[in-house]
Amino acid sequence: MKVFVTGGCGFLGSHVCEFYIRRGAEVVSYDNMTKHELARTGFGSEKTRNYNWDFLKDLGVIMVKGDIRNFEELLDHASDCDYIVHTAAQPAMTISWEDPALDITTNVIGTFNVLEAARKLKIPVACCATVHVYGNKINETLKEGEKRYIRDPEGIDEDYPTLQGTLTPLHASKAAGDVYVKTYIDTYGLEAASFRLTGIYGTRQLGGEDHGWVANFAIRSVLGWPITLFGTGKQVRDIIYATDVCEAFDAFYKTRKSGIYNIGGGSATAISLLECIDILEDLNGKRPEVNFEPDRHGDLRYFICDIAKATRELGWEPKIAPQEGIGKLIDWIKDNKDLFT
Repeated sequence: MKVFVTGGCGFLGSHVCEFYIRRGAEVVSYDNMTKHELARTGFGSEKTRNYNWDFLKDLGVIMVKGDIRNFEELLDHASDCDYIVHTAAQPAMTISWEDPALDITTNVIGTFNVLEAARKLKIPVACCATVHVYGNKINETLKEGEKRYIRDPEGIDEDYPTLQGTLTPLHASKAAGDVYVKTYIDTYGLEAASFRLTGIYGTRQLGGEDHGWVANFAIRSVLGWPITLFGTGKQVRDIIYATDVCEAFDAFYKTRKSGIYNIGGGSATAISLLECIDILEDLNGKRPEVNFEPDRHGDLRYFICDIAKATRELGWEPKIAPQEGIGKLIDWIKDNKDLFT
């Protein structure tokens, strides 16, 4: 088996590459090594950006520097592969409103190119959407508890209306990619899945305030830097550890049950920002300094996935609880402090 991973040197992509190469597959990492997100973190060094590239190269992954917006290049490097896992994206809401051209070319044209490559090569493809495709009108359905927002029912399934509320370019671009996956399933019979992912976290995540909040909090807590919460801190996500997402990609490859799936931890892994701070205090033995700022434009205050469809169709369910997963992340940060200073 040969797996082609777009965004292979990103956080999730690097875990997909590692997952498959440790299972004996041949793996190609295809990444343009952009620095848009990293440059905003405060620790955007060359060593930091190259960390995942070097890690994967040492594992024996085939490393290609290429851009999903270049179709011919993409098709050429994917030409003898059996499966495409498309993790490359512009994932930050803040960057989307500052640079909408980068956002649409990456998330819409890039995803279209990946789907076209899979169609021409007649191979299955799994793409990364986001729960942000639902928009943020969900905010109007919430009650405020002591440490988290509360909703009844807790879980949100794939039939919930999309693109509701106040929208940003990220909402539009990620939803367009999601729709294109369904279009290629319906029109061309492509074996494809779009995973509407919630808060992914894990080792090798260079999280900043724009994207990757669990890692951002963990990095700052280990280094003794203050943490900024935008809004009340009661925002909720059913966070999911990276290896659980890799298992979902593999479950789709094995079942070939095409469609749209909410992929998150479900109610069992749902935590608020404030509850994440509590976990970090417990694991580090010291409570991080926390500063509060106003809500950001377009923010979604709550999402817990109803994962019944993925469990039923793919035979998949998440395994790693927040305390365990955040503990693994903190251990990795402590072992790699030089990446952040």
